[in-house]
Amino acid sequence: MTAQPESPQDSRKAIRVLLAEDQSMVREALAALLGLEGDIDVVTQVARGDEVLDAARTTPVDVALLDIEMPGMTGLDAADLLRRELPAVKVVILTTFGRPGYLRRAMESGADAFLVKDAPAARLADALRRVLRGERVIDPTLAAAALAEGANPLTDRERAVLTASADGSTNAELAKALHLSHGTVRNYLSTAIQKTGARNRAEAVRIARDKGWL
Repeated sequence: MTAQPESPQDSRKAIRVLLAEDQSMVREALAALLGLEGDIDVVTQVARGDEVLDAARTTPVDVALLDIEMPGMTGLDAADLLRRELPAVKVVILTTFGRPGYLRRAMESGADAFLVKDAPAARLADALRRVLRGERVIDPTLAAAALAEGANPLTDRERAVLTASADGSTNAELAKALHLSHGTVRNYLSTAIQKTGARNRAEAVRIARDKGWL
């Protein structure tokens, strides 16, 4: 009996996806939706950002689909690790919050695509295909907002000190934790407060987070 030739769909190699999302219901829903696509296969899932690199090393993947806010490590930091350690893996960032600052940081971390979670499943599947073709995919609304917002005015040090201060630590505690002098911490916080237009450090943290600068 003569074997039937493979159809284009049968012969097409499935896109192997690593899915990183800390909310199990969201993760399972995304995996199920992507599983309906004939050419996409979610081959591994993790719930923590600091598990992404090991998972990608253990199970070969073509694309890492990463949430931004996860325990252990943010999706942006995980994307940066993948870019350095496994540069062949494409990175697609998903976020609940359409913050322009997140988009800029995602691009700096080497992400190939940046989409909000409420985007249609078909758009997400299309983004996975497009990044494998070498394209960069960005939610157009976020792109426009990022251009209007401008660059993140905070330096890496200012961001680090402001982030560490979010739990209410005193300047002395921050200085010890970050291995900086008390005066240096005070100066970084003062500059961050000025740049965000805030009245105090708590407000500076809130503003910076809302804009995606932290």
